[in-house]
Amino acid sequence: MKKIYSILFLAMISGGLFAQTTTTTTTTQQSKKSEKEQRKLKKISIFREQEEGENVFQRDFSVGGRITTDGWGGFVEMGYRKSRKKVNYFQFEFSEKKSDKEVKKSGQGYSFTQRPFIYGKRNNFYQAKLGVGQRYLLGGKANKNGVEVDFIYYGGLSLGLLKPYYLNMVTASGESEDVKFDPSNPEAFLKTGDINGAGGFGKGWGDLSVVPGVHAKLGMRFDWAHFNEVVSALEVGVNAEMYTKKIPIMVVSEGVDYNKQFFFGGYVSLQFGKRWNKR
Repeated sequence: MKKIYSILFLAMISGGLFAQTTTTTTTTQQSKKSEKEQRKLKKISIFREQEEGENVFQRDFSVGGRITTDGWGGFVEMGYRKSRKKVNYFQFEFSEKKSDKEVKKSGQGYSFTQRPFIYGKRNNFYQAKLGVGQRYLLGGKANKNGVEVDFIYYGGLSLGLLKPYYLNMVTASGESEDVKFDPSNPEAFLKTGDINGAGGFGKGWGDLSVVPGVHAKLGMRFDWAHFNEVVSALEVGVNAEMYTKKIPIMVVSEGVDYNKQFFFGGYVSLQFGKRWNKR
């Protein structure tokens, strides 16, 4: 009988230990499963925050084009998030400014062989601009179909490039030749009866002159991209530029000088790109 009692006692102890081990294993498995689910939910939450809620990406790069009240431009931009509401960005732009006195006319040559020309134009004026700015968040997207609104302020250096404007003209010898403006004989460049048309675009690049300056702008930016990792933005604002001297875009005729040293106007730009987090 003692043997029987001993066997029953040992069996009860073994059963208890097995039940305890099973319970511990089940609890551990449930804990791991819970942690896995929490990590999954966290990833889903971050994804939703990135794609449908507030923009939390740390870097962005975009390219775009700009139309201004006095010309056009193209640019590349790199942004670095400083805080939840502020993004610092660097921008390089190449653009051209035109005088509001520019008027195209037809030359005296054959219309199908001669290019229209701009009467009284002396130089093409291009700018290479490099600057730094900041975007300040005014309103984020409530969802992926919303629009992010930012206030932007920006400034930097501008390198003005003057390229002589060439005309194809009949010279004193009776031959046609591409010529540029000669300050010693300004009226010769304005004789419409001698102008066949505009010279080639490739003319004048070897005669570039440089005029340094500064530029700044204020504006509003509207980003309508469905996902925050994509940049699709419209920007509107005002731009100001100041150079070290008057920019001789047009010929000074009869004492009337339409050329400027300070440029101010409005602009509209479109840009597209992507965002990412630093690694």
